[in-house]
Amino acid sequence: MINVPNINQIPMNNTSGTVLSQNPDNMPDKSKLINNTQPQYTTNIYPTETIPVYTKTQTTPSESTKPKLTHTSWFYINDVHGKMTNMERIYNISREFDNVSPSEINKTFYTNSTDNVSKFKVASGDIILGANFTNNQVANQFLNWSGFIASALGNHELDIVDPTNLAKLIDNAKYKTLAINVDVDKNSPLYGKIEKSMIVEKDGEKYGLIGIAPPDLKERVKMNNTLKDFTVKNPDETIKMVQDEVKKLQAQGINKIIVLSHAGIKNDKRLAQETEGIDIIFGAHTHDLIEGIKEGVNLFYSKTGEPTIITQAGKDGENVGILNVDFDENGVIKKAQNNVIKTRDYNRPLFVKHSVETIIGKPEVIGRVKSAVPPPEKRLIENNPHGNLIADAMRSELGTDIAILNAGNIRGNFSQGPIDTRLISDITPFEDKMLILELTEKQIVDSIKVGCKSITRSTNKPGLLLVSGLRYKANKQGELVDLEFIDKNNQVHKIDINNPNPNKKYTVAADDFYATGGDGYLESNKNPDFIVQKFDMDKNKLACDYIKKLDQPIEIKDDKRIQIV
Repeated sequence: MINVPNINQIPMNNTSGTVLSQNPDNMPDKSKLINNTQPQYTTNIYPTETIPVYTKTQTTPSESTKPKLTHTSWFYINDVHGKMTNMERIYNISREFDNVSPSEINKTFYTNSTDNVSKFKVASGDIILGANFTNNQVANQFLNWSGFIASALGNHELDIVDPTNLAKLIDNAKYKTLAINVDVDKNSPLYGKIEKSMIVEKDGEKYGLIGIAPPDLKERVKMNNTLKDFTVKNPDETIKMVQDEVKKLQAQGINKIIVLSHAGIKNDKRLAQETEGIDIIFGAHTHDLIEGIKEGVNLFYSKTGEPTIITQAGKDGENVGILNVDFDENGVIKKAQNNVIKTRDYNRPLFVKHSVETIIGKPEVIGRVKSAVPPPEKRLIENNPHGNLIADAMRSELGTDIAILNAGNIRGNFSQGPIDTRLISDITPFEDKMLILELTEKQIVDSIKVGCKSITRSTNKPGLLLVSGLRYKANKQGELVDLEFIDKNNQVHKIDINNPNPNKKYTVAADDFYATGGDGYLESNKNPDFIVQKFDMDKNKLACDYIKKLDQPIEIKDDKRIQIV
């Protein structure tokens, strides 16, 4: 049985009308109070907790002529990336969403209704991450336990290298997996399991949900047997397919259309403005954190002038969103409110933690952190001491000259206290295969330069290369300006980045994603000739073995091995 906290103690993040905890040391400005008798209810942006979303040519009906409204509340997540500890917290938030009346939290939003608010839970993909099928099962059960009705197909769902395993997860799912813009090979065990759209009926109203997979699907996943079964449409084709599906749903009398999109914010903005009939786009893929609702940012107008709202809740399950929306009788959004809640404000229920451990096993404590620097704010384009420890483990355990690790592989951080095996899997969850490579100086320089270009990209992808046995500087224009090799005797050797030696070779610890051309750091090649040795393990195993050998407790320090100047 779940114990629902008193509403005065709900620690939600303060964004456009979200609830704040009633903390005497952090009281809101009285000028912003909705009701002076209930100071826990505040609003940041709109005094009435709402934003009018009709176009300027339309007028808002007077109170006496207001049409019947359909009240809805949408709990949404995206890009959780297999973060089990945050899944446990999100489960806690989702149960509070189930049990607390929206009218208690948003007294001025649902002005003419306190009971008939239809609630939904949706996900926009990349809930799964990595090839570890046991961890994948946790992610699948998390969506089941929490009561999600649908999820878009993200790129990381296809990290599952065996299509039979992904098919098993879908068969065991209580939610639908949606992607209108993919074709699945007829001989695949996944054929017929990915749906284009679905219809949900609740409280006498029907809603159409359409899913979109990322158009750059093939570029964002390591080549594997599951990925080979899929082809994906480009953005122009995808927009047309979505519009056609909207019309099919409208022909069935459905006028409230929701898109679960893993296409990224740029494509979502196009979709909102180049189509008609779409009301909400729950977005993902580019890891944007969109708070509130603002015209031209996440509020757009369709070809027929109707409003379309876009959301995204960042990355790694760090936030969840609750979008409250009133629809009129024509399915047009009358008013809306977007709340973003920090997941860390909630605890991990012990019974959920226990349920997860019945799947993955109890973690082993392998060390302790005395102190740790904060993780980087922009983990893709900053030096990351937490990731550097993993790179050091790769180099040390495999006995190579250097180690190379793409920054996107690091999805968590160390903090003061015990280190267990589950934390390591949380920090580096992909479950790739480790390799020893023999790369030329030129190959190393060229691949580091590819990573440096991420500094100037709006998405910061694919990210810098984290290193061990190397030290480098890049400028804010995304150019490599200095590179040094530090040998096993701690001697420093400068590398000429403008004329790197094409014949001098180094042994390199890396994973198969990097080695086979993942994210374009090296030339794409499924079986490159520079692989010296393969291991049936990932860097998380190396990190655990390495940390056990270190003097305890350890300190996570910034040694400036990567500098942006």
